[in-house]
Amino acid sequence: MGLWIAIFSLFCGLALQFVPAFPKEKVARLGKAYLIYLVLPTLALVHIPPLQFTWGMLLAPSSAWFTFLLSWGIFAFLGTKLGWDKATTGCLILVAGLANTSFLGFPLVELLYGREGLGTAFLIDQGGSFLLVSTVGVYIGSEYGNGDRNPIQVLKKMMLFPPFLFLLAGLLMSYFQLSLPQEILRWLQAVGTSMAPVAMTVIGLTMALDSKWIQNKFLWYGLGYRLLLAPAAVWIIYGLILPVGNLPLKIMVLENGMAPMITGALLAMEFGLQPRLATLLAGLGIPICGITLLLWQYLLG
Repeated sequence: MGLWIAIFSLFCGLALQFVPAFPKEKVARLGKAYLIYLVLPTLALVHIPPLQFTWGMLLAPSSAWFTFLLSWGIFAFLGTKLGWDKATTGCLILVAGLANTSFLGFPLVELLYGREGLGTAFLIDQGGSFLLVSTVGVYIGSEYGNGDRNPIQVLKKMMLFPPFLFLLAGLLMSYFQLSLPQEILRWLQAVGTSMAPVAMTVIGLTMALDSKWIQNKFLWYGLGYRLLLAPAAVWIIYGLILPVGNLPLKIMVLENGMAPMITGALLAMEFGLQPRLATLLAGLGIPICGITLLLWQYLLG
């Protein structure tokens, strides 16, 4: 149901673009601020404190770190070699480097493998994608985005970014085994559920589906990496560690073959990293990954 609501929200945002009196730019700006400065910190406080990381739990989330670092290496190299501007390079690293492992990944994993597969999916999302977008993702946005690129200033901007601060608070709570009161937790969970519909509406409001952008090579570089190359790399590398047919391996491949992460697109927009390209990667990635996931499911058996 959450998946269908998100897709419906995307189309609502696209439809509102054609309402002349609707203040789409103002609403998109307010929605983005709501997500970055309220929802993301809320999600950190909800999901990070209950996690008790052990060495044995690191394999699944490491696949998300692996594909992000691979994205960084590939697109940074190509950007330098081919003379891309920094905003385009940063957008591809950040948006294509992160998979939509939660609101898209969770229901699809449960559909294909039942609740047994959700534990691995949750580790990939919380220990991988969510930690990445709140730490290295903020660094990439600061480094490649608008503003001073002095290393000290980049680090300062990252350290003062609200989602990162609340992630640190969540990690400290996890380390000291602290938990929030149930009344506060219920309120935070309610705020967190607005992430997908609000984010998809914002993306719909800002997404331009004209032929110029559909034919943009950078869009297909990003989707090609996220939907095909990243899961293939996970299958090859992690297949050397885990036996063929292993359920966690299948879930790692599928989770890393999901569409680009919406939160990554929001961060790219926040830091001025090609906002139109970021919204297309996240928005078009969802329907297109339906085809590529069928391919991966067939190949995995």
